[in-house]
Amino acid sequence: MTLKTDTKIIFGFALAVGILLLTAAASFWSIRGLSVQTANVQHTYQVLQEVESVTAVLKDAQAGTRGYLLTGDTVYLRPYSMATGQLPASLARLEALTSDNPSQKARLDSLRMLVEQEFRILRPLTEIKKSMSQSAMQTLLDTDRQTLRQVRLLYSRIKSSEMALLAQRSALQDVFEKATPIVVLVSAVLAVLITVWLVMKIMRELEGNRRLQDELAGINAEVSRRIAQIRTLAEQVVQGDYTVKITDAEEDNLGGLAISLNRMTQTLDASFSALEKRNKELDQFAYVASHDLKAPLRGVTTIVKWIEDELAAELSPQMRTYLDQMKGRLSRLEDLINGLLTYARVGRTGQSAETVDVNQLLGEVADLVVPPDFTLRVGPAMPTFVTDRLGLQQVFTNLLSNAVKYHHRGAGHLEISCGEAGNFYEFRVQDDGPGIAPEYHEKIFLLFQTLRDRHTAESTGIGLSIVQKIINEHHGTICVESAQGQGAGFIFTWPK
Repeated sequence: MTLKTDTKIIFGFALAVGILLLTAAASFWSIRGLSVQTANVQHTYQVLQEVESVTAVLKDAQAGTRGYLLTGDTVYLRPYSMATGQLPASLARLEALTSDNPSQKARLDSLRMLVEQEFRILRPLTEIKKSMSQSAMQTLLDTDRQTLRQVRLLYSRIKSSEMALLAQRSALQDVFEKATPIVVLVSAVLAVLITVWLVMKIMRELEGNRRLQDELAGINAEVSRRIAQIRTLAEQVVQGDYTVKITDAEEDNLGGLAISLNRMTQTLDASFSALEKRNKELDQFAYVASHDLKAPLRGVTTIVKWIEDELAAELSPQMRTYLDQMKGRLSRLEDLINGLLTYARVGRTGQSAETVDVNQLLGEVADLVVPPDFTLRVGPAMPTFVTDRLGLQQVFTNLLSNAVKYHHRGAGHLEISCGEAGNFYEFRVQDDGPGIAPEYHEKIFLLFQTLRDRHTAESTGIGLSIVQKIINEHHGTICVESAQGQGAGFIFTWPK
């Protein structure tokens, strides 16, 4: 398994730090051992020195007391006086030094008892009384010699034990004295080797990364060039050129994408050629519908009018009713043909942008479709902007015409307002007519859908479909807010 560069460097650092910690621990252990053994050796020397001091002071006290007994001079009692102050402190230091050695502590207890016994013997001799007989003094002196002999014997044992301990500690001290420099040297050498190895490893990884970056830069430049070709193709397709091709023979994902895009442009070229042909056929159909279909309609309408004019006296009321229904059907059929033609042409004719004063535009539309008995209120925030005048005029014409056409009273009130909606203007056309039930809010925008009786002449069901198609062509939206009996508000957005 190949590790990442960061992982390798981290692993190398961790290994180096681990080995350095081990070598540092070994060096610390060696130096610490040397320090401990040196302290132990010094401790042994202190014990020997204190024991020898106790023995020497006790011996001086004995000699001074004997000198005093021989000469009577109190100067000889000075060692005894000094011993009474020095020996308790020396014994206390020895007790502290041998607290970790039970056997030596037992010997020290015996030594303390002998010292106390020696003081009990020497004290009467330093205070000579006339009542002490020569024999009693001789007995004390003999006891003193024996006590001092026991002290020397105990001293010898203590010294032997400490010397054996000293030899053992000195041997360990020698071992640590020899091992410590070696451990420190080995640790230093290992630290240098690890550092050098780690630096070389990092340098190799960095060199490999530089080579990889150079390779990636070359690949990135090539990929950028090929993507630029794809972008150029996409821009040309957006502009309507479907004959463009990409020359990319690489067998990778981008090469496969280039082949797919070439196939797509080829398919689009064929599809748009077929679509152009269909549009031409639709234009031809519109021409036929506007001339060949409307001409017979006008002929039939004319014949009906002739019948009414020439046979006016002979027509019964029932016959006049039939003729009126026929004229209504013919008028509705003509409106239906005109609406279909308008719907088919939405988005297929060129949109000429011009400056439009919406307030003025609404005045023109109102003059055409709003009767005098209706009131129209136009809000104060109507904009003036550059847009497709004809398309916006068709939208307002259809909405206002529908509001008038489907009003349930003879007169009504219409209101138009405008607001901001980001990159769009939001217009609202509100009436006070019969309203539209919520279940029909989506249905009314479908072709041939009307809420009135189909026999009503003016209800073709195409007007709102045309409005929605025009607004969709301009990337806007339209919806209705209404309830039964509460009027209707048509809200649509138009790009600024």
